[in-house]
Parts: sequence; structure tokens; C-alpha cells
Amino acid sequence: MKTALTIAGSDSGGGAGIQADLKTFSALGVYGMSVITAVTAQNTREVRSVQNIDVEVIKDQFEAVVDDLPVNGIKIGMLSTEEIIKTVSNCLKKVQNIPIVLDPVMISKSGHPLLKENAVSALIQYLLPQSFIITPNLPEAEVLANMKIADQDAMVEAAKMIHKQGPRYVLVKGGHLEGEAADLFYDGEKCIWIKGERIHTKNTHGTGCTLSSAICAFLARGEQPAAAVEKAKAYITTAIRHSLNLGGGHGPTHHFYDLYQKAGLLSISEEEK
Repeated sequence: MKTALTIAGSDSGGGAGIQADLKTFSALGVYGMSVITAVTAQNTREVRSVQNIDVEVIKDQFEAVVDDLPVNGIKIGMLSTEEIIKTVSNCLKKVQNIPIVLDPVMISKSGHPLLKENAVSALIQYLLPQSFIITPNLPEAEVLANMKIADQDAMVEAAKMIHKQGPRYVLVKGGHLEGEAADLFYDGEKCIWIKGERIHTKNTHGTGCTLSSAICAFLARGEQPAAAVEKAKAYITTAIRHSLNLGGGHGPTHHFYDLYQKAGLLSISEEEK
């Protein structure tokens, strides 16, 4: 069985972070492992508090995994501080030929900052050059490219600017723009627009985590980068279409919808969504 390692924060509400990553890995047939960088107290409405994990414990988690288990893909999510970013970067130097998917998590769905402002430059300096694919949404791409993104032409320009900072591939997610939900995949030479259905729902908690971990899972299974992104886009679209109306805020996506459907575990109303 192929494996994937997620390096990210924990979401007590279960919809994002480590929890979303491991659900995604499992749904896509990949054995999931984790390095927890922070513990968050959050639900569908808010992030109440964040406790960063000691960097020595982060390092020990990583080494405990790679010293014993095979790793076919690595996904990186929430890294709150410069010290944590540097620690993870140093850990990654110990492994080779493993595709690294970086989701540059900066702000939670509820608006809580998850990356300290003074850590952005460290993220750019240390992790972008180590990344196989980086998956910023528009607000994150604006920070990384240091520009405003108001349309698809600007997405192209931002993708090229981010690519110059080191990642091999760039996926700029266009969900914050009006109209179709089109993401831009850039390989350093050509741009590929990956279009998807815009689903009108408030239940989108953890979509960025889920998409990036899905890309990681498909890469771990041997898919080529563009194909991995397209299949991950299809997976997250289904998960959003059948999202779960749980909690009073942004509910989670349905990571296991296809599996539940095949197992006959869905009600008629759920199947008709």
C-alpha cells in the first residue's frame, strides 16, 4: 500500500488540518501518517486557541515515521512560526525523491490567523524551494506574489511570480473570484485551467486541506502532477457537493461520500444531492 505523511495542525472539530488529511488519504486508498505541528481548539464557527508543538517533538515525530515507515508523498499544512518552518525544512532535507505538496495555510475559514506575519518570509525562503506543488488560494497567492489578484490574468501573473520562488508546480485556486470555480495549474512553461462546478454552500470547512492532501495521495499513487491535480479537484468537488450540515458555522466536506455510496450507507436524500 502507498503511504502519505501530513505535517500540519490538528483541528478539534475534525473538518480541517490533520483530521481532514488523514480522512482524505484513507478515502483515496493511501495509508496516512502524521506530524502534528499545533493543536487548535476550534469548531465550525471559530478558532478559540492554538498551542504550537515544541520543535523537538515535531522533529521526533518526523524522524520516528521516516526511520521506520515508507513515505510516498508528503503534504504540509499549518506551520505557525519561523522556528517551526525551519525545523520542518531541515527535516525534509533528510528525505529524497518524495513529492511535497505545500498548502501555505495563513488564515482559518473563520478568519483566525494561523501563520504569524513574520513567518511568511521564512515560508518563502525555506519551503517554497523544497515544494513539488504549492496550492495557495487567492489571498495566500496575493501575499506570496506581493500583488493584488482581481481576475484570471492576474492569477497567471501571480503563478509565474510564485514559481520563480522555487516550487516546481503552482496551483492557484480561483474560488474567491466570481463566476466559474477555475484553478490555474502552472508548470513553469504552460498554464492549464482546471475548471469545476461552483457549489453554493457555506459548508466548506477544510476544503484547502482536503484538496492538497488529495493531490498528495494521487501523487503517492504514481499519478503525474497535472492528472493528480485534476483528480483531486474532482474529489473535492464531490466532497463539497455532499458536504455535511454540522455545526453552526462552516460545516465540513464529506470525505467519504463515494465510499459510503458504494457501501449503501447513504439515505435517499443524501444520494439525491
